[in-house]
Amino acid sequence: MTESRQHVSSAYCAACGTTVSREFRRGPDGRPHVKCPRCGSLERHRFLSLLLGVLAPELRDLDTVVEIGPSRQSTVLIDQLGARRRIGLDFGYDGREVDALACLTRLPLRDGSVDLLVCYHVLEHVPDDAAAMHEIARVLSPRGIALLQVPIRMGVPTEEDPAALPEERLRRFGQVDHVRWYGDDFDSRLSEAGLSSVRVTPPALLGEAAVEWFHLMPHEMVWVARPGKEVAAPMLAGGPASGLTAAFDAVLADLALTRARVDRARARGDRLAAQRDALLARLGAVRPRRGAEVVTRLRRAAHL
Repeated sequence: MTESRQHVSSAYCAACGTTVSREFRRGPDGRPHVKCPRCGSLERHRFLSLLLGVLAPELRDLDTVVEIGPSRQSTVLIDQLGARRRIGLDFGYDGREVDALACLTRLPLRDGSVDLLVCYHVLEHVPDDAAAMHEIARVLSPRGIALLQVPIRMGVPTEEDPAALPEERLRRFGQVDHVRWYGDDFDSRLSEAGLSSVRVTPPALLGEAAVEWFHLMPHEMVWVARPGKEVAAPMLAGGPASGLTAAFDAVLADLALTRARVDRARARGDRLAAQRDALLARLGAVRPRRGAEVVTRLRRAAHL
């Protein structure tokens, strides 16, 4: 059996919906085993796909969906929601394809007009992030949901300096176009802007086994925000809000048993194939010798 047939797939990409048997590639920052070899998705895209699936009952009959700073992978996922209107917005710094150029602090959208807003890794670029958060709260409809993601360090308050020079930003915030590292007060900042939020991580939502299977980042955080002021307790791994974990654990445990059976069956097939090849080799060695014996006997009979 060939090596590719012997290899058992070890991951599933929720972004492109395929079982992946090839090794995941390095990410933009050099992290190993990050990028799907089929669709190029990163951990945040795969977790977004799963999160949208969990929220699916609340995401029916969508009118307007807005993505701030869209990416190729996330746009595909958002298009699958079937909203009547999808709008991609960005300020235009990096030339990505969008529907309109706009600043997050002045969104060209009516009050209460957006049913879903996705804003991943944008707020850390915005000098006046309070104004940006107020804008998100303003445009969300009463049923609206905002999915937010920012770089964050827990255990410390937010560190920011919008006036810092690029070299200083790189040293303090990790990128020349970042103006802050968020900290423990991020939830309260959202609340002050009129956004009720809950913090979600992949292990809390899906369980540890699913994190490995889907190639997710265990400590990745996404804030699910709605109009309001309440700050809900974070969704903790193994807690009462993690009902999916039992289902995923059961399915993946059964998958592990199935993969073990497949491995044993393939190992047995390899042993049988090796025995077959050995027998064929012995048969190939026997046939010429016996053929020579028959010719010799015929020659002797002819001589007599």
